[in-house]
Amino acid sequence: MVSMDSALTAPPTGPEQRGDGGDGVSPAGQLAVVVNPSKFDDLKAVKASVAKVCQEAGWEEVLWYETSTEDPGEGQARQALADGATVVCSLGGDGTVRSVASALVDTGVALGLLPGGTGNLLARNLGLPVDDVPAALEVVLTGTTRRVDVGAVSWDEDAEEIFLVMAGMGMDARMMGDADERIKNAVGWPAYLLSGVRAVFDPGFAVRASTHDQQATSHRARMVVVGNCGQLAGGLELMPDARLDDGQLDVVVVAPHGVVGWFAVLHDLVTARRSDHRDLRRFASDSIDVITERPILAELDGDAVGPRRRMATRARPGALLVKVPTAKQG
Repeated sequence: MVSMDSALTAPPTGPEQRGDGGDGVSPAGQLAVVVNPSKFDDLKAVKASVAKVCQEAGWEEVLWYETSTEDPGEGQARQALADGATVVCSLGGDGTVRSVASALVDTGVALGLLPGGTGNLLARNLGLPVDDVPAALEVVLTGTTRRVDVGAVSWDEDAEEIFLVMAGMGMDARMMGDADERIKNAVGWPAYLLSGVRAVFDPGFAVRASTHDQQATSHRARMVVVGNCGQLAGGLELMPDARLDDGQLDVVVVAPHGVVGWFAVLHDLVTARRSDHRDLRRFASDSIDVITERPILAELDGDAVGPRRRMATRARPGALLVKVPTAKQG
């Protein structure tokens, strides 16, 4: 289902526009917002607030598209492109961000990030506002444009999908899938810690990880994550060397041995240590293939995708444009 408050479209300013007019202020264009209505108690008020800010900044009337259970955002973003949008914003959780970005990859039209979920992981890794829609909208309207990598993953024999933050198997997927929605709405990202306590007691699994330039290695793991960037909610650095524009994906294999091993892992995450040991191994490549002994719960940018046995990933360098603060704003 797609709903649109207005069909007014301004002439496109060009898909390869950099996004600023020399003084750091974006020229007026056509803004579209793809929103997950389930994230807001008063969506009408949110729309009115966004429209007011845009009007004051000299932008055309905003195009609005609502996600649905059948289409969490990609189809709506493609419609926004067809309707002449020069910037397309996601307003929802990480799943909405990924769906909208899927339509914008390699188009030259920038993604704007408006926070509406619990994790807001891509925004965190870009240093964008994660709990303030007006502040995030200011970045979209007056910021500049940055080119970033995306990851691509194929689960088992499924068609390839993109991810912006990370794809994983094991404990992280259990944490995401078991998190109670009511607790998430009440306290935010700490809700994942509660489900994570249960996941600590899951048995490990055998996994083989390989790259195009490294021999396959075997591990006994609790969690394997391939990331395009490394910061989690709460400031934890799962992959401290990961960068959004380095053309590579980073891998972390978490394999704690007993209580002491878990303390070692937590210490490394809290302090962002870069050294490897038997409980926490990291490496990087432009393509990574992960195969498990049996189907293991998997997740994609924080959304559980069910049990999978293979996670074949590759980097797509510079495939997405994102609105970020100017040097003065940063």
